[in-house]
Amino acid sequence: MSRANVVRAVLAFAVLASSLFLTLTRPAKLGLDLRGGTQIVLETRDSPAAKADRESTDRAREVLHRRIDALGVAESSITRSGDRRLIVELPDVQDPSHAASVFGKTAQLTAHPVSAAPPQQGERTIQDESGRPITIGPAALTGDGIGSASASLDPQGLGGWAVDIGFRGDGGRTWERLTAKAACAAGDERRIAIVLDGRVISSPQVTGSVACGVGITGGSTQITGNFGAKEAKDLAALVEGGALPVPVTIIEQRVVGPTLGEAAIDASARAAVIGVLLTGLFIVAVYRLVGLLATVALAGYALISYAALVAVGATLTLPGLAGFVLAVGMAIDANVLAFERAREERAAVPGRTPRAALAIGFDRAWSAIADSAVTTLLAGGLLFFLASGPVKGFGVTLTIGVLGSLVSAMLLSRVLTDAALARMPRLGRSKAGGLGGAGRIRRLLEERRPDLMRRRGLWLGLSALAVALAVTGIFSRGLSWGVEFTGGRLVEYSTSRHVDIDTARSAVASAGFPRAVVQTSGDDDISVRTSGLDNAQEKRVQEALAEKGGTVAKQRDELIGPSLGGELRVKAMIALGVALAVQLAYLTIRFRWSFGAGAVLAMLHDVLVVTGVFAWLGKPIDGVFLAALLTIIGYSVNDSVVVFDRVRELWGARPGAPFAQVANLGALQTVPRTVNTGMGAVFILAALAVLGGDSLTDFAIALLVGIGVGTWSSVFTATPLAVVLERFSRTPPPRPRPAATARRARRAPGDSGAVV
Repeated sequence: MSRANVVRAVLAFAVLASSLFLTLTRPAKLGLDLRGGTQIVLETRDSPAAKADRESTDRAREVLHRRIDALGVAESSITRSGDRRLIVELPDVQDPSHAASVFGKTAQLTAHPVSAAPPQQGERTIQDESGRPITIGPAALTGDGIGSASASLDPQGLGGWAVDIGFRGDGGRTWERLTAKAACAAGDERRIAIVLDGRVISSPQVTGSVACGVGITGGSTQITGNFGAKEAKDLAALVEGGALPVPVTIIEQRVVGPTLGEAAIDASARAAVIGVLLTGLFIVAVYRLVGLLATVALAGYALISYAALVAVGATLTLPGLAGFVLAVGMAIDANVLAFERAREERAAVPGRTPRAALAIGFDRAWSAIADSAVTTLLAGGLLFFLASGPVKGFGVTLTIGVLGSLVSAMLLSRVLTDAALARMPRLGRSKAGGLGGAGRIRRLLEERRPDLMRRRGLWLGLSALAVALAVTGIFSRGLSWGVEFTGGRLVEYSTSRHVDIDTARSAVASAGFPRAVVQTSGDDDISVRTSGLDNAQEKRVQEALAEKGGTVAKQRDELIGPSLGGELRVKAMIALGVALAVQLAYLTIRFRWSFGAGAVLAMLHDVLVVTGVFAWLGKPIDGVFLAALLTIIGYSVNDSVVVFDRVRELWGARPGAPFAQVANLGALQTVPRTVNTGMGAVFILAALAVLGGDSLTDFAIALLVGIGVGTWSSVFTATPLAVVLERFSRTPPPRPRPAATARRARRAPGDSGAVV
């Protein structure tokens, strides 16, 4: 084994050992759909400045969402009930009373000048943080001028904590004027009082280093006080989340059961296991020995990714786990790229050993793997930092999945396959090794060499027709928004006999609402949440439950608002738009603008087609669909990047050839990789669609359509678009890669250089 592979083996062992330790020692956080959680009902109250109505309650809901995100409670749910109530559901919260205390604070943060004289008009006396009375003037700065807040160790507090605050708008200039005036005074008048909800939390003196009349500049400051770590983090969450427009009061707190039953979870788990096994069998059938070792590396990928999710405290939901299982299938992509490259090397140089060909294959596949990973990481990072709620959680899962797949393919799989081919060279040279030569699809394409780009007008016309049909469906039939986006009705029942929650779900489904959210509430009540429930339909639901539970009494019946409100939707769209712009910029820098535009336009084509299919079928657009759509976006861009990486390489080697001819050859050479990667994911999705139950059927259907459309668009939309757009490009063809030429001449591990 070469020195490089020894290093890879040591790293692989260290990563696997660390992942196994985290998996065995840290429990996973499960979401509301898998474990349930704590439900807190809040009621908004009138204040002197605002009336508690539907509008102010919706604004309070957005503020609470920001607070929950800052506290680190992922995948939570907040819905408005009626005009003045908010239902907060927190998954896997260990201390609900602490969370409730943070929710209930109005968080009116203000900064005041301090006076040493008796209170004058507009001033008042208040106790500072140590209990000593001080006189403060009118508020000079309010929470509207604060943009960000974070907890940090106080560098001068001997281990204490502080809150770093960044200002926005005129907040920085206001703080500068306030501190400039205080710096000219002495004694108490040199202090500034930071007041939260009428209580002084800190009243520090402006330090002597701040010049009189100058103040603290830079648009940021630090609040210090007798803060512990928990107090500083809570204060930062309150400050950054903003002030509630109206006060809220906790009127109820209870435990709620999972929104999915054990039967649905078990069915989804069985589907996942069957799908992964089928994917592994497919890869073994195609690539034999190296395929078997890549499948073993996939098990390592699953362990690494799961350990990373546990380590960062991510909340696992059923759609998230389904996406995780799908990522296991798609993580084979990097291996497929390397294996196909190795087959090409053996076909080009018949005397080359499988081990040498595989080493070159991994090296040459790296550029496509790296570019695909970077574009996906850019999207995942922007979704995490700019979005919130489930979109932010998806960004975490996506980022961890990409990093885990890189470790699996470029570390685990490479070590295993190199070691096996080194110990069994004769097996590697046979068909059982999996690298004997070009596969059937490649041989067929090489024999026929179809000129796909000659009919680029036809392919672009078909893509435009698909988009037109999708847009027609969206506007003519409309989108069937789920309860997360539209709100609906929440009805809570008590029964005279105990009813198992799975039985209750079946009863509600038989009444005509198979997608209703049915869960236990409190001790033994049953809550039903769905959209489009009129009084006659509600009566049917009640009668269906009565057949199973005897006498049924209605405990609560309220209209609820959406759990994914307007602000969250706007943030998600902004994050997605910025992610697309950044991806386009990256692809333009790494490739050329025509390639980047082709990839992004093909991705938009895929999104519109999948959305149009759901519109024509009348399927709900909900949080599960949103997760599927984000997955499709990543898959589509990755597919196009792989094609364009091959086109760039071929064009650099043939700068004088017509670009359409080069693009056609690049698309044809990547078809085997595209088909094999897509089939690996299709097995898992088909199992989820057939066996996963109603909870995952739509998720699997969306991704099946998305993978099919994405496979089409990478060859028949993105590539023809690049050919058309390249006419307007004045950038010269790329230069040949010197590294590739050097690697071809270099002896790889196990290659004696002899040719028979």
